[in-house]
Amino acid sequence: MVNDIIADSLTRIRNASMRRLDTTNLYYAKIVVSILEVFKSKGFIKDFNVNDKDGKQSISVQLAYDERGYSVINEIKRISKPGRRVYKSHTELKRFKNGYGTIVVSTNKGVIGNEEAYKANVGGEALCSIW
Repeated sequence: MVNDIIADSLTRIRNASMRRLDTTNLYYAKIVVSILEVFKSKGFIKDFNVNDKDGKQSISVQLAYDERGYSVINEIKRISKPGRRVYKSHTELKRFKNGYGTIVVSTNKGVIGNEEAYKANVGGEALCSIW
């Protein structure tokens, strides 16, 4: 049993990109799907599919690499954890890593990236960061 599904998913993506695998499989959760949508819109992953096998759902993620074969993901970290929640206002979400990175934020408008949260003038729980 996995206590923190987001941390498990980020670790699987990190390990697969270090091993230069094409795809990796994650446990299914709605929050993980919405985080992957942000990653896909920012270009950190190619695509993902939700698979249903014998009533159990899983997510297959296709990782992205540059023309030299290096992973697009340099670092992926969990910010807010079950033991210590981290909330940020919209002023703290202006830029991350000079625009090269993204902080994924859970807001009342859904799970969005830090730039969208800043433009929408909303804050929320900082789930993870990627660059």
